[in-house]
Amino acid sequence: MSDAFDRWTVLKRRAREGGGSERVEKHRAAGKLSARERLEAFFDPGTFTEIDPFVTHRVEKFGLADRRPPGDGVVTGWGEVDGRPVSAFAQDATVFGGALGEAHAMKIVKIMETARKAGVPIVGLDDSGGARIQEGVMSLGGYGEVFFRNVTLSGVVPQLSLILGPCAGGAVYSPAITDFVIMARGTGEMFITGPDVVRAVTGEEVTMEALGGAEAHATLSGVSHFTAGSDRDAIALARRLLAYLPLNNLEDPPIAPSAAPSDGAARDLVTIVPEDANAPYDVHRVLERVLDVRSFLEVQADWATNLTVGFARLEGHAIGVVANNPASLAGTLDINASTKGARFVRFCDAFNLPLVTFVDVPGFLPGTAQEHGGIIRHGAKLLYAYAEATVPLLTVILRKAYGGAYDVMCSKHLGGDLNLAWPTAEIAVMGADGAVNILYRRELDRAPAGERDALRARLADDYRREFLNPYLAAERGYIDDVIDPAETRARLVAGLKMLHSKRDDRPARKHGNIPL
Repeated sequence: MSDAFDRWTVLKRRAREGGGSERVEKHRAAGKLSARERLEAFFDPGTFTEIDPFVTHRVEKFGLADRRPPGDGVVTGWGEVDGRPVSAFAQDATVFGGALGEAHAMKIVKIMETARKAGVPIVGLDDSGGARIQEGVMSLGGYGEVFFRNVTLSGVVPQLSLILGPCAGGAVYSPAITDFVIMARGTGEMFITGPDVVRAVTGEEVTMEALGGAEAHATLSGVSHFTAGSDRDAIALARRLLAYLPLNNLEDPPIAPSAAPSDGAARDLVTIVPEDANAPYDVHRVLERVLDVRSFLEVQADWATNLTVGFARLEGHAIGVVANNPASLAGTLDINASTKGARFVRFCDAFNLPLVTFVDVPGFLPGTAQEHGGIIRHGAKLLYAYAEATVPLLTVILRKAYGGAYDVMCSKHLGGDLNLAWPTAEIAVMGADGAVNILYRRELDRAPAGERDALRARLADDYRREFLNPYLAAERGYIDDVIDPAETRARLVAGLKMLHSKRDDRPARKHGNIPL
């Protein structure tokens, strides 16, 4: 019996040691936690249960026959986050650089299957150089098995990826399929091929950070949804994000205590949106006066900033928020904003999060770069996402809602359940100046040159008075009510209560064909 326990003790110790004390200390010196430390920080204290600590690879070549560390470079298991069950895996970069082999992949696949059967989120703490070259096609096959589970679980349980070290090749495709990517600044990196390959193929000189660091993916590519300052910050962000999400697609999101803004905050709303339709303002100032205090968790805050999206609470109930932001590109919809919004809307719809949309949009961004880049196709993604959604859909038009962008931003015509407008709302095909130039072109051409500007201004004022208001839409039921801005929160809360039991049947189908 003692021999059996001695062997068990040795193997458990080797599994906990990872790649050995020297490699672990080097890892920590780079400002990173070990794989086990990451899991300990992620889960509630004392709740982590590990599985497969004794799994090893079966490769006999390339010097690996005598290198069989227990666990094979990844720690897997489950535990609790704020008392709710979650499954997770953490790759150990001190073992084979965190590279994925057949056994390593099998462990990840097993914990993903556990998450599917149990109906709980799966969180990956990624720190991997990619495929384990020594295992060849077995490593590639392992990645394929992981990718297949990512797709199978998509829309079934929430999937989060924390990028806490250099991730290359196949190690970035699995995170890209998950719902949210959180990158640690300075240590987390993602790229298909590293700087050496880029230099050899294209001649470009680029650093790893500039090519695939957290800032690059947060501001340029849109691959990352959140940027954190360290491992611990990334883990804290993941825990906060999970607090808004249900365990799976059959459950409602968790409820938290309500934290209503002050009465003065509601009264401030009327002063935030400028009377000048062309004057910018930051939509965050509106959100913080409507949503529960300090509840807004913005997603992709540094990418496509003309559209603001994120999670929040109203009376403690978790919701998804989509808002045009006139402080950036006048709040227009462009390629990146359309893609950002569409993906967020579809996530919320998959996981039963009601959507509240704040509208102030002058249209789609014009220009050859947008047209040739496919703004028609990308803009249609957002339209499709809203029309496809069956969760409660609430919309508030703050100011401009022009042209096709009016339709796209969760209008009544795309299935909006409660569509409200402030008295400042302007719902029309286009603004007054553009409309006058088209409608009264002949009159303007015939007018004496010295009187033309005055005539144009008078016609524009007449157009604003008659058409740039919410009442024509309200007369036709496209807007359910025109409200005092101070009533916004109360009306949204009442709408959410009414729509909580919403059911919206659609024709049976395998799936739609969103314009990707």
